[in-house]
Amino acid sequence: MESNEDFAHALSQRIRERGKISVADYMGACNAHYYASHDPLGAQGDFITSPEVSQMFGEMIGLWCADLWARSGAEIVHYVELGPGRGTLAADALRALASQRRHPHVHFVETSPVLREQQRQRVPNAIWHSAIETLPTDAPMLVIANEFFDALPYRQYIKTYSGWRERMVTLDDDGFRAVPGDKPAEKKVPEHLHDAVAGSIYETSPDGLAVARALAGQVARQGGAVLAIDYGHENYNAGDTLQALNAHAYADVFSNPGANDLTAHVDFTAMARVGKLGGARVQGPVSQSFFLNTLGITARAATLARAHPERTDEIGIALHRLTADEEMGTLFRAIALVSPSWPPAAGFTGV
Repeated sequence: MESNEDFAHALSQRIRERGKISVADYMGACNAHYYASHDPLGAQGDFITSPEVSQMFGEMIGLWCADLWARSGAEIVHYVELGPGRGTLAADALRALASQRRHPHVHFVETSPVLREQQRQRVPNAIWHSAIETLPTDAPMLVIANEFFDALPYRQYIKTYSGWRERMVTLDDDGFRAVPGDKPAEKKVPEHLHDAVAGSIYETSPDGLAVARALAGQVARQGGAVLAIDYGHENYNAGDTLQALNAHAYADVFSNPGANDLTAHVDFTAMARVGKLGGARVQGPVSQSFFLNTLGITARAATLARAHPERTDEIGIALHRLTADEEMGTLFRAIALVSPSWPPAAGFTGV
């Protein structure tokens, strides 16, 4: 496996030989190396996702799947997870599904050999895919994407005194840094931002929106739904949300390429738009707090605490972290892209 130093050297050589690259290409290359060579999760990693906070998160997802599946009347369903981390969410969700006598075929979209091995230990009967193009087309799919879209490449555009330019990454004596590109990019930026002040940044993820639209089209045709949960915003206008995480702390995006997790906020309004274009019924977005509370996570926490009184404090802390406004409850949002032939999904309207 290529070391971080070797990766950074190769990226430096690429820029020296071919010239500056887009932020999207930089982010894509860095994250490809990062996920292929790291287990980024947990206390020893760089960040902790909701499934790693508590089993309750994955259980709620599993019960969400079981409920929608039962009301659809479908006999066979494929459970698909995009970027399933260590397989923790899937293991918890599949256990909850089994409690409802629902046993789906399991598919993981994962390119990292390090994470595939972790997933294999928790869900040995899964089928692995390197891209969504090989997902099954013979039955409905319930597609789960938790903190998946935020790590796909984002293109950034910056307003200069000469107009909008794509933001690029170059190399100088101080290392990697972002600079405006040479070509006009007004056509890539919404018209209402053309007169923005110099220094304004607009970002978008064509790769992420293409995946969302393709999956919306697939579930629209064959049945099922896509559930995406991620940190992000609605009605995005402008602003730089690209960030790097290392050892649970923010790092410089352009330092130590390949050693940090690079992410940006998901534009849920744009995802809703492409979901509709793909033919799906869009539900949400809603806050993670609203989604989990509507599904009954508070009752699940109480049940767990009664069964394990020695863990009452731990369970309460996990519930707070998943649902409190000052923790993950508001920043993280949920959206469902549902087949028009299927019933509405739970978690998006009041009880």
